[in-house]
Amino acid sequence: MSQQSASADRTDAAVADVVVVDYGLGNLRSVTRGLERAGAAVTITDDVDAISSADGVVLPGVGAFGEGMENAGPFRDTLREVAESDTPLFGICLGMQMLLTSSEEAEKAGQGDAKGLDLIPGTNERFATDLTVPHMGWNELDVQREHPIVDGVDGEHAYFVHSYYAVPDDEHAVVATTDYGHDFASVVANEDGTVFGTQFHPEKSGETGLRILRNFVDLCVDG
Repeated sequence: MSQQSASADRTDAAVADVVVVDYGLGNLRSVTRGLERAGAAVTITDDVDAISSADGVVLPGVGAFGEGMENAGPFRDTLREVAESDTPLFGICLGMQMLLTSSEEAEKAGQGDAKGLDLIPGTNERFATDLTVPHMGWNELDVQREHPIVDGVDGEHAYFVHSYYAVPDDEHAVVATTDYGHDFASVVANEDGTVFGTQFHPEKSGETGLRILRNFVDLCVDG
């Protein structure tokens, strides 16, 4: 197991100890820098004990659903324990999709047995073929219900790169939507609100993304 501090010059200004799960996929450094700007002390790790003891956990991700779930397999039980402990668990892009139950992407790739974490029941569907796929670039966030993670970002724009989008079984799990051919869930959360994810990349979304990350750090402190 490896574990490394993401910053050699942590200061007392850091208000929450956050871990970024290193399962071999994801823009870890970019996410880490964003979290540090938001006030967190960040550790990139694949150590399950460090994940379990953190104030908050971030599951980043880029790439295919099947590969992501295969790599994250050793962390499945630990991430479920985090969710059950009410520690904030934040999935980003592929990491958000992995919070759901399944994905059409795995089925199309012949990996139909690739199961998500099932922390937010639902599936991930591919955008219609008449749209340019992947959906890439800046798009607007339309907040559908209150949740601390989206405080202050209604109507703001975030940066997306994805071909699949989340379809939760429970409409109440949809926190914010974005229009790309139709409204899709761009922010989701479980019933308790402690497991949530963004389809967009907050670390690439300027001041909007920084506000999201600060909201996350505040949740970690409050928890």
